[in-house]
Amino acid sequence: MTSNHLKKNAHCFCTRYVEDRLQRIKTNIGAVQEALSSETKSSAGDKHETGRAMLQLEREKLGVQLAEAEIMERSLARVTLQKQSETIGLGSLVKTSKDIYYLAISAGELKVDGLSIFCISVATPIGQLLLGKKIGDLVFFNKEQVEILEND
Repeated sequence: MTSNHLKKNAHCFCTRYVEDRLQRIKTNIGAVQEALSSETKSSAGDKHETGRAMLQLEREKLGVQLAEAEIMERSLARVTLQKQSETIGLGSLVKTSKDIYYLAISAGELKVDGLSIFCISVATPIGQLLLGKKIGDLVFFNKEQVEILEND
């Protein structure tokens, strides 16, 4: 399987991850909004106020998650599938002596044709180590020497 094919699969995986996350958060926000509306119509009292406060906290938490997911979506939109340079950067698919990484967003592990590709953000510890490196460079991660074998 070519690196370009792996890269496209990883990019699609990240896109689906962000879309699913945004949809799930928006659905949950809608449910909380609906619950808040019905709480408003219910009777007054301490129980009512506690319920509203808990729903408000949940709405705020979901708002933070939505903002984070939107940042992730914007980061992914900046990723290009064409190789930009010899140095590793946003959008690189990097094969190392240890693992394969796609530098875009932190979306987890993708399995393609028996291979594991770790979709990571450039802000992760390994992402920071790989940034700006070239084929043949060595980095030390978790007290292990890792060689960069390919960069697409």
